[in-house]
Amino acid sequence: MTKHELRDLIRAQKKQYTAVHLAAMSLEICNKVLASAWWQEASTLLLYYPLADEVDVRPLIKEAFESGKQVLLPVCKGDELELHLYEGETSLREGAFGIMEPTGPVFATENYPSDIQLAVIPGMSFDTAGHRLGRGRGYYDRLLPKLNRTHLMGVCFPFQIQSAIPVSAYDVPVNDVVS
Repeated sequence: MTKHELRDLIRAQKKQYTAVHLAAMSLEICNKVLASAWWQEASTLLLYYPLADEVDVRPLIKEAFESGKQVLLPVCKGDELELHLYEGETSLREGAFGIMEPTGPVFATENYPSDIQLAVIPGMSFDTAGHRLGRGRGYYDRLLPKLNRTHLMGVCFPFQIQSAIPVSAYDVPVNDVVS
């Protein structure tokens, strides 16, 4: 199966679930992430503001922010993801692709390798080896190699996990997948 065919398959599967069912699965996934040692030990986290069909990690953003963790969210800048400090729900604005983005300061690129302990990463699909299939624009493909000392935790709905997905030489697998 090609990457394009797999994306189409996942989109079709998502349509079989109601928004209520996806929200319930999202909450269960968030609870698993919150219970992980990686979450509990991290002081600086990279999260994402979800699209309507992604795992809704807004409870994680809220919990991390309210507990004093430093929360970073991506902002699309050209072909790259720039990480910005999240400073609360009122500091968000709609950005590229209709995604809410933080207006806080940029997190310096030279801090990526050592200062981000946990990155929670979305994907269209993951396989059992941690390989990730994104939406096809390569934003995370360009970001993940910079996070070479960060624990990468993929999150997805159970039906998004495949035994194997097409992999390219530049793909960076995540350390684990929570679904």
